[in-house]
Amino acid sequence: MTDPGQNDLTHDAYLGGRLRLYQPRHGYRAGLDAVLLSASVCAEKGQQVLELGCGVGAAILCLGTRVPGLTLTGVERDPAFAALARRNGRAGLEVVEADLADLPLDVRQRQFDHVLANPPYYDRGASVPSDDPAREAAHGAETPLATWVKTAAKRLAPKGQAHFIHLTERLPDILAALPHEMGSIEVLPLAARQGRAADRMILRARKNGRGAFRLHAPLILHQGDRHEQDGDSYAPEIRAVLRDGAPLVF
Repeated sequence: MTDPGQNDLTHDAYLGGRLRLYQPRHGYRAGLDAVLLSASVCAEKGQQVLELGCGVGAAILCLGTRVPGLTLTGVERDPAFAALARRNGRAGLEVVEADLADLPLDVRQRQFDHVLANPPYYDRGASVPSDDPAREAAHGAETPLATWVKTAAKRLAPKGQAHFIHLTERLPDILAALPHEMGSIEVLPLAARQGRAADRMILRARKNGRGAFRLHAPLILHQGDRHEQDGDSYAPEIRAVLRDGAPLVF
């Protein structure tokens, strides 16, 4: 993404206005997935949190807004997105400009209680690239999904948790990429409406976890079985996450 001027940015409210983020007016913009991912992280005051591919900082700053007292670090390889993440986070977010496949020594020497990531969804060998460079970088997978998974696992402290949001069809790939020490795996499918197939999911796993694999019932995002009118149709649980900064408990 090229460096945007002030007129090319919007200043958007998240969590009912508790957080405001600068982001590009056009191209890739953080949305529902980032907020849901952040809401799934069971972090506690004093813990260390790392986000891989943090973009403008939406997910990790939503988490930091919901849970004060965290030490927040984001990794982002795009210089313009990294600059916006620094601006959005002010002094509360350390932004490391680097490729997650080649992290600097300082990050590789640290361990985190939570690592979260929203890897690009689409394999560019099997889909059409976007004309917008920022959208393409966000949605088109250049770094293999397995690299995201293994990097997250490496950066975890013992008993730390990794959190991913991705397409449901990629669940087998994430499970195959998880190192053997990652256990207590839970998967929460996300379905747009009642009766619809879950096209996305949130997965979390614990380093040295020994719990059995758990596949939860799908979380329904919208009320009703179809879109019938303009406006907010989010289910009450999702509205609480988006508007009130409530955690997503599963």
